[in-house]
Amino acid sequence: MNLFETQAPASVAMMVLLSLLIWLYLFFAHGRFWESAPELPPASPHDIPDVDIVVPARDEAATIGQVIASLLAQDYAGQFRVILVDDNSTDGTASMAGAAPNLTVITLQSKPGDWSGKLWALSRGVAQTHAPLLLFTDADIAHDPRHVSTLVAKLVESQLDMVSEMVHLNCASLAERALVPAFVYFFQMLYPFRRVNDPRSAVAAAAGGTVLIRREALQRSGGIEAIKAALIDDVALATLVKRSGPIFLGHSVLAASIRPYRTFAEIWHMVARTAFTQLRHSAALLTLTLIGLTLVWWVPLATTLFGHGWPRVAGLGAYALSGMSYLPTLKRYGRSRMWALALPLIALFYMAATVGSALDYWRGRGARWKNRAYGAG
Repeated sequence: MNLFETQAPASVAMMVLLSLLIWLYLFFAHGRFWESAPELPPASPHDIPDVDIVVPARDEAATIGQVIASLLAQDYAGQFRVILVDDNSTDGTASMAGAAPNLTVITLQSKPGDWSGKLWALSRGVAQTHAPLLLFTDADIAHDPRHVSTLVAKLVESQLDMVSEMVHLNCASLAERALVPAFVYFFQMLYPFRRVNDPRSAVAAAAGGTVLIRREALQRSGGIEAIKAALIDDVALATLVKRSGPIFLGHSVLAASIRPYRTFAEIWHMVARTAFTQLRHSAALLTLTLIGLTLVWWVPLATTLFGHGWPRVAGLGAYALSGMSYLPTLKRYGRSRMWALALPLIALFYMAATVGSALDYWRGRGARWKNRAYGAG
């Protein structure tokens, strides 16, 4: 006997109808989040202001040489300088960066207790800058030589305060192929890029791998210190900046992450590090989130497989909309359309990681990242 034979028909019908209404809203009225757009084509700016590039790094010896080399090789007509901030690394990160006239390496030996590690390193790098434009990028992002020019062209010609891009993430291992496109898709669902880019919308977000910002906009927003304890620092920074000026978020075709996630456990830890922080460490929000995700992902699948009559048709409609909404992201990552059928299972992984994040917080453990504990209760 299945769920639909043991539950009252009215309650089943209500769940299915609610699920379908949610998907009709998401697909047609939620900022067209599923489009996996926009993206910036290569461009050259008419104005060429100086740019200081700040790279916070902690134990990144495996990637930092390639990252710094890609930044030093930028084909940018203006002056630019790279500032690597080695945040108490134990693996010789700074020594792997190489040397160049426009490369400055700062080595940190300590961190104040009320700062997150990345933001403390970022603030120390910003303190060494002078250029009117600042580019913040992670120590695992490799850049096409045209990338800085393209970012500056968008910022200057669209008169923006900040430009950020979701870089192309690694998608080689089985775990990455199964979960990484969905990570990008869920981010788009949380923060529809169209709404981020609409000055009339309150939705604000950025992707920390690439953030180009005007110095005056950063100062006007209170500087890095204004978000010093934030674990989801890119979204926190975008929220501050958008209060006083327009921002842009898109997908990058000129920058890619070179950090591998070889196992499902590695992606679990990456998600769990900030998932409960996203919910403001609230048990009520966690409960509502799990109920909402069940309606979004599992009710359509269950009614498609086990339902009867019009509830099954409604469930199939919701399931079809969810699968179609995933196709542009799958195309971006070169994955088969068949992965869209597995989206409820993929969502279950992220739901479980979110619950795991909450349990870690309540146990006082928090998630560990780069040998530091985050989000402990």
